[in-house]
This record gives sequence, structure tokens and C-alpha cells, in this order.
Amino acid sequence: MRLPKEWISHIANSIVENLSEKEFIRFNISKEESVREVEQMVIEDLIVEDRLDDEVRELLRQYETDIERGKLDYKKLFNLTKQKLVKERNLIL
Repeated sequence: MRLPKEWISHIANSIVENLSEKEFIRFNISKEESVREVEQMVIEDLIVEDRLDDEVRELLRQYETDIERGKLDYKKLFNLTKQKLVKERNLIL
């Protein structure tokens, strides 16, 4: 997870506050419960991306020799591979 856990609570609270202020949502549950639900959604989304990153790293291990020799740019290859998997799986990151 690239975000510190403390930030997630702040982000979730901001989302709920903004949606509430703009009257995009009405609470059927308490605001605190809403914030916890949003926190959980953010965490789950970050976990999906972390798992995807791990999968991309694993896929790129087969090109490790070429990357080390400088024939391939790891960062570029990582981003291209990740974009391809995102598109294939219809993920939204």
C-alpha cells in the first residue's frame, strides 16, 4: 500500500464530507459508519493495485537478464505491462 494508513481515514472523511455537503448522498447510517465503509473501499482498491504490481513484478522476472544488461528499461516495461493487465481485466485504478 503506497499510502500511509493514517491518510486513508483522512481521505475517507474528506470524501464523505464533500459528498454530504454537495448533497450527493444522504446517510442511512451514521456518518462515522459511512467513513468506515469508504475507508474499507479505499483499502480494498489499494490492495488490488498492490497485487497487480506484485503480479507484474513476477511476470518481469523472466526478462531479468535483459533488464540487467540494459537491453530493457524496467520502469517502462513495468508500466506497459501493468497498463496491459489493467485494460485486459477492465480495472479502474
